Amino acid sequence: MDDVPNPEEMSLDELRDEIASIDKELVELIARRTYVADTIASVKAQRDLPTTDEAQEQAVMDRAGENAERFDVDANLVKAIFRLLIELNKVEQRESR
Repeated sequence: MDDVPNPEEMSLDELRDEIASIDKELVELIARRTYVADTIASVKAQRDLPTTDEAQEQAVMDRAGENAERFDVDANLVKAIFRLLIELNKVEQRESR
């Protein structure tokens, strides 16, 4: 985050451009995460493993909470986003079987 401009020195249009850039990065990261999750789904299907792995889901949620605290972001918000991502991945896994 060294190259991040100081928001207090930016115009409204520059701030909005910065948000647009961040939004694009978020979507790229979600796409990457979805690709990896789809690959996991394929491995699970090949090995006849269950779609749901509660221990792994809990590990993801714990990690999300820890990262939220590390970056001083509301942990409930971050966990809600990750819960949605997990649920969407599970729906896709079930539909692909």
